Amino acid sequence: MSAWRALARDGRSAAGLAILLALAAAALLAPLLAPADPLAQGEILRTRFLAPFTTGPDQVTHWLGTDRLGRDLLSRLLYGARISLLVGFAAVAVSLLLGGAIGFTAAAAGGVTERALMALTDAALMFPRIVLLLALVALFQPSLALVVLVLGATGWMGIARLARAEAKAILARPYVDAARAGGVGTGRLVRHHVIPNALTPLLIAAALGVGNAITLEAGLSFLGLGIPAPAPSWGNLIASGRDALVNAPWIATFPGLAIVLAVIGCNLLADGLRDALDPEARYDSTTIVTVARGPAVNRT
Repeated sequence: MSAWRALARDGRSAAGLAILLALAAAALLAPLLAPADPLAQGEILRTRFLAPFTTGPDQVTHWLGTDRLGRDLLSRLLYGARISLLVGFAAVAVSLLLGGAIGFTAAAAGGVTERALMALTDAALMFPRIVLLLALVALFQPSLALVVLVLGATGWMGIARLARAEAKAILARPYVDAARAGGVGTGRLVRHHVIPNALTPLLIAAALGVGNAITLEAGLSFLGLGIPAPAPSWGNLIASGRDALVNAPWIATFPGLAIVLAVIGCNLLADGLRDALDPEARYDSTTIVTVARGPAVNRT
């Protein structure tokens, strides 16, 4: 409980959590907060490219303006938050489950199994993630489920290396040897000792991974390989405004600011988790990524 109290008192984690909760609340309450239907197109010639705080001919105030088809940008931004945040959290959950399972299995099994799983992880790490993303998404019809699975399936390798490193460190501790001498099996050791004690760096990596997944989804949607139109996501909202940056810069600016805000919230929360749940670790949050991608480190 003391760790969670420290987390609540930490200004960075409180700010990061507040940002993410605010974005999540805006996404959940989108039907109540949105001033218009995000897909509705009125008289396009009269409602397209309306500036922020403009009241259109439909007597609706467009607080963030409208896009090239006359759709309300605030409504699309709120509904886009649903998709972008869902993609970020769901993709990280897939990576965490897959990478954690492979890393813990490798550390617990050892021998040939460990070498084979780590060789598979290293082979997957050899390919640039963005190339894998583009190749996989280009082979299939883009959809929300596909984007989540692709992001999750290309982001587990660092988690696997980190989980293995933490599990190996925990399994080498004296109390684990004592438990083994008492007849405790490997499976029970992993469930009751390894996983609970290895969660701290994995949670930090997951918090960082959410922001990364949101950014990658935005990049895919910007290239036309992510969430298909007309469903709004922050990425395809930016893409829809790239040809109007001069005469209607608000179309791309507000979704870009939303992505920046989400990434800042994830990074602040990760820093707070690091200091509150692992106070002895005095390295910055990028160390988690370095450990995950580099050689396994034993932090006993």
